[in-house]
Amino acid sequence: MIRFATTAIALTLLSGTAFAEPVAYVFDKSHSNLSFSYNHLGFSTTEGRFGDWTGTLMIDEDAPENSSIAFTIDTTSLDTFDSERDTHFKSGDFFDIENFPEASFTSTSVEKTGDNTLKVSGDLTIKDITKPATLDVTVTTLGEHPMTKQQAAGFAVTSVIKRSDYGMDMFVPYVGDEVTVTFHGETAVAGE
Repeated sequence: MIRFATTAIALTLLSGTAFAEPVAYVFDKSHSNLSFSYNHLGFSTTEGRFGDWTGTLMIDEDAPENSSIAFTIDTTSLDTFDSERDTHFKSGDFFDIENFPEASFTSTSVEKTGDNTLKVSGDLTIKDITKPATLDVTVTTLGEHPMTKQQAAGFAVTSVIKRSDYGMDMFVPYVGDEVTVTFHGETAVAGE
């Protein structure tokens, strides 16, 4: 009888326990930026950005390993602040936007590496070539937004990829093969 009572109490407690699930967040694109930089002939670091992209973000605060991100980049929105260079980068020598107007990243795992840092591993696809990529993520803020009063999250993300892995090896090694991708993002809980 005691064993039955103990089991019943345990089941009652478990049924009343709320198990947290990942929560959908939406990006505030007016306060987010996706950029990249590379070494130019050893003289300078040249920068550019993608103006149009979409992301699906799920955050599990209690169990970050259950979080996920899927990101699609409109490669036609590339902007290096020089129209002639933009035209070349959009050509078949590089992004070949006529045939491959999108690039994407889909996470496969999330690992908490510190109090406010994560390592997000996933698949990066550019020009229909998919390679593993790792994002180093710093959670800059997680909490109530002071203006909107919504639950919000901010991130600083970096990753280094080799452009030659994606069929863009023109001018290597004179122009850097390694490209640093940087993303600063502001998000809020969807539907609030």
